[in-house]
Amino acid sequence: MADRVTVIGWDGSPLTDAARSALGAATLVAGAAHHLALPEVPLAAERIRLGSVGLAARRIAGHRGSAVVLADGDPGFFGVVRTLRAPEFGLEVEVVPAVSSVATAFARAGMPWDDAQVVVAHRRTLRRAVNVCRAHTKVAVLTSPGAGPAELGLLLEGVHRTFVICEELGTDREQVTILTSDKAADHTWRDPNVVIVMGGPVAPAERGGWIAGRDPGAGPRGWALPAEAYGGAVGEGENEPLRAAQLAHLGPRVGDLVWDIGSGSGAFATEAARCGAGVIAVDRDRDACARTMDAARRFGVQLQIVQGTAPHILENLPEPDVVRVGGGGAAVVSAVADRRPQRIVTHAATRDEAELIGRDLTEHGYQVECALLQSVELDTRAWTEKERSVAFLLTGKQVRRDGDTPGR
Repeated sequence: MADRVTVIGWDGSPLTDAARSALGAATLVAGAAHHLALPEVPLAAERIRLGSVGLAARRIAGHRGSAVVLADGDPGFFGVVRTLRAPEFGLEVEVVPAVSSVATAFARAGMPWDDAQVVVAHRRTLRRAVNVCRAHTKVAVLTSPGAGPAELGLLLEGVHRTFVICEELGTDREQVTILTSDKAADHTWRDPNVVIVMGGPVAPAERGGWIAGRDPGAGPRGWALPAEAYGGAVGEGENEPLRAAQLAHLGPRVGDLVWDIGSGSGAFATEAARCGAGVIAVDRDRDACARTMDAARRFGVQLQIVQGTAPHILENLPEPDVVRVGGGGAAVVSAVADRRPQRIVTHAATRDEAELIGRDLTEHGYQVECALLQSVELDTRAWTEKERSVAFLLTGKQVRRDGDTPGR
């Protein structure tokens, strides 16, 4: 095992005395090509071009002497420190940090970033990073080859965002470009880069916030809010108990894409977005789309609204994680099941209709649950019945098979 392992962050500024000292004593240095070209790297030191951090860690673990790993930005922030400290390598490291590339990107843009979400985009996490960009007004994306600005722009089709693309920060080739997301695919971008994605109503907290990222206390307390919160225009299949059950069964979360088919008043779509998920609300009625937009603005959440008739309108939508079918019956549920979301919820007015939908979900390979929900609203002044509703709540849960990806 190496006698000493030092991880040095590099942001383009002169190295600190601690970093120079560690490099001067190094017998092995790992880093990218531009790191290994630094004049402070000893000529006699073994050099490892840093591709797979895991492979480099194994080499370092077997090295006798002093090892240094050079990394861009702050190596403890989505960086190499986590891998080097993994139990299988047994390495204890000293860290000399630098300014993170995210902080540098926002500095170049002249913007605060305590209200920003920060995500990492690899090929396997790209769509989840894009869903965060759908749901939030300010996101920093740490990109990678094959999951860069062009891919982000392509997957955000139909959603207007502004990109601030910062290429090769800290080098003499550093470049900052501002353009709309639909133009990002028209260019070739140099790695490494960071993309700041902005859009929607950005309302900075007065006197600053108290927590980094999104304030979890924003908006009214509670879920499945009463109809009055949505202007009183809550339709059939949108009452509070049913909506609460649908939210509970789908469990929308940050990084998910939710389809709400038959959005009606926009109540469910808005509440799914309040959970931090990206949401596409679909309705054939122009007035329903307008009500959904009003609800989203009222609660300060980001939605993509698509007017059209399901199932045909669904063909060109990006892949969902979970889906609520508020209208369209068995035909729409079947079309949704063909896209293999993790979970589907819908409701039926009769047992026959529930059985038809349940059989179709089963044939698509879903585990089906059904519950008869009956709710009675009482007037507490006289404790008399005001309104009664009955619905069959159906949930289809994807049965995981070999080769399925966790989290999908």
